[in-house]
Amino acid sequence: MKPTLLVLAAGLGTRYGGLKQIDSVGPNGETLIDYSIYDGIRAGFGKVVFVIRHYFERAFREKVSSKFEGRVEVACTYQELDAGLGEFELPPDREKPWGTGHAILISRDAIDGPFAVVNADDYYGADALGAMVRFLTAEGHTSNEYAMVGYTLRNTLSRYGTVARGVSRCDERMYLEEIVERKSIEKTGEGARYIDDDGTAHALTGNEIVSMNLWGFQPSIFSYLQSQFARFLQNRGHEPGAEFFIPSVVDELIRGKQACVKVLHTNDSWFGITYRGDRAIAAKCMRDLIDKGVYPESLWGP
Repeated sequence: MKPTLLVLAAGLGTRYGGLKQIDSVGPNGETLIDYSIYDGIRAGFGKVVFVIRHYFERAFREKVSSKFEGRVEVACTYQELDAGLGEFELPPDREKPWGTGHAILISRDAIDGPFAVVNADDYYGADALGAMVRFLTAEGHTSNEYAMVGYTLRNTLSRYGTVARGVSRCDERMYLEEIVERKSIEKTGEGARYIDDDGTAHALTGNEIVSMNLWGFQPSIFSYLQSQFARFLQNRGHEPGAEFFIPSVVDELIRGKQACVKVLHTNDSWFGITYRGDRAIAAKCMRDLIDKGVYPESLWGP
């Protein structure tokens, strides 16, 4: 069975100031999603599932998903605020989506085998996606053996503001020992730092391995997500900005020895769009890749 590629595209783009999922970075209107799907199809993914919101579904289908008809099986799931809450009552002041863990959880009915997760506003590269497909299709993995592609922190920061990253620690075999979601990371010369919720600054070297949300999972992850999300809603569901992050889920599973996560090394460069100024940088990076022959001038033909 070919694995599924789950694309998280339901974010509001608050820091960007609009729907960055459908903004173009390629010479013929290509979005970052286009390049992820192009690389994903070549790597061996057999299905693509987009996590979106109903209110921009029409624009998303016209600008993005319609391009893939006839190339790969496509489905959509919808990360609405009231999805998957069970008996928990949606707070009237809730506007922000519930986070990456929730986005994956509400997509369970569209996925029936191994799958990878990517963000719609990040560029991962063909090598990274190829490594993930090889992991997901290899024989001998247990149902609770997952994977993460790791990047070097300093290569993932924005010059325009703070970012959130899953800061990781691995053992000598490159299995994940710990991953902590840090929400306010910024550059500081050659290094970096993150700011705690209480305003305390903590130095980082910039060499840390971080998650950019390129994960590989087995369907077993859904039961863990379900139980942890129920607990999250009970403990933090009434906080307007609280999010259920997938690194937090994975970290709990590792600490409880319920799952193991192989960290896959990639030499691919990463870039993405968080702030409005990042778009010009992403477009230049893509232009360079096209000029080097990594991608054709027109990704999907004339």
